[in-house]
Amino acid sequence: MSKAPLKPITLKELAAILELSQSTVSRIVNGAGAAHRIAQETQERVLHAAALYSYSANTVARSLRQKRTFTIGVIVPEISEGYSTAVLSGIEDELLKDGYFYFVVSHRHRADLLEGYPRMMLARSVEGIIAVDTPLEEELPVPVVAVSGHKRRHGVINIELDHAQAAHLALSHLKALGHKRIAFIKGQAFSSDTVQRWQAIEEVAETLHIEVDPQLVAQLQGPEPGPGPGLEVTRCLLEGKRPFSAIFAFNDVTAIGAILALREAGLRVPRDVSVLGFDDVLIAATNNPPLTTIHQPLRAMGQAAATTLLGLIRDEIPHPHPPVITVFPKLVVRKSTGHAPSTATAHAADADDEAAVRLNKQPHPDSAATY
Repeated sequence: MSKAPLKPITLKELAAILELSQSTVSRIVNGAGAAHRIAQETQERVLHAAALYSYSANTVARSLRQKRTFTIGVIVPEISEGYSTAVLSGIEDELLKDGYFYFVVSHRHRADLLEGYPRMMLARSVEGIIAVDTPLEEELPVPVVAVSGHKRRHGVINIELDHAQAAHLALSHLKALGHKRIAFIKGQAFSSDTVQRWQAIEEVAETLHIEVDPQLVAQLQGPEPGPGPGLEVTRCLLEGKRPFSAIFAFNDVTAIGAILALREAGLRVPRDVSVLGFDDVLIAATNNPPLTTIHQPLRAMGQAAATTLLGLIRDEIPHPHPPVITVFPKLVVRKSTGHAPSTATAHAADADDEAAVRLNKQPHPDSAATY
């Protein structure tokens, strides 16, 4: 190919050089080559030529012609390893495939940002909004899809997990292992899933004849990501000196914090105390021990949110549309749960020894389920 010209060339000129149709070249440079099943070799050839000849897709011109911005706004509580990033990866898969630009904002549960971000996005002419574990109080003039939103409102479609099934999978697993004294760690009050999940746990526990001891129910408080809040709340459970042989945590990072606190107290997981998480984030499988958890299809939820929103924008979803799209969990058994010891956790009465915890231990049975 000859030396690149001083001025950028047009789409028509680039297509002529490559001996391809303008529509094929346009789809590739706008990131939609894979969606239209254009050969990878052809995509690479077009992108190489576009760079060589200083061609870039004029998305502003495209937007003006079609009166579209091809832009989506995504609102999340925070961006860190775990729930939000897994959902975002699914959203990204679908939007990039369809040639949409998107931007992400995190509100960290600040009331001013929760109120201001939707307005800011509308001012930037987004065509739709995806709210991940984020309450939206106002009706908006664009389509909205909520992941774990739980609020029924006109114009909003919710992507929700079947929490009743999740609770049944978790509690049935612990009951089958002989656990009768289970400690529960609830989510923070601001989390969209907290109320629904706890209601499901209480109902399923009653059905399975599992006692829920209020003194073995703790709630996460701070908004900080990571295992820190789980570590602190488990320390409080241990200090309460109420016997328990298992912990069911609100999410995986909380469960990992619980394991750290149990080790700090001289307890072994799962021989002394079993720990069950929720979400099945990437780190759950590599933790020590690998975490038994309820798999929430987070990436698929993100994909469903994006495809649903694009369907609403294109008016491809029939009206009235169902307000809820339900996804289903599964139990992933790894090595953080095992059979209950013969005596649940018994805390020593000596207050001077904060780590004094005594257990009647038995060997971890070979028949314990592993992943």
